[in-house]
Amino acid sequence: MKTSDMIKELYNKKNISVSELARRIGQTPQNFGKKLKRDTVTLEELKQIADVMEVTCEQSFVFPMENR
Repeated sequence: MKTSDMIKELYNKKNISVSELARRIGQTPQNFGKKLKRDTVTLEELKQIADVMEVTCEQSFVFPMENR
């Protein structure tokens, strides 16, 4: 699942619009919408989203099966 899909799922579960989420993290809805469309949300933005949505943001590396 792409990062942008996870963000969309989150704001839908929290019953807020993408425009409202953008405002809460200090971005314009237009700019944030473009980032979601391109799937170019930064780690810092993910942390901001997690804070305003009251969830945690964890990152991990997933290695191919042959490298485990």
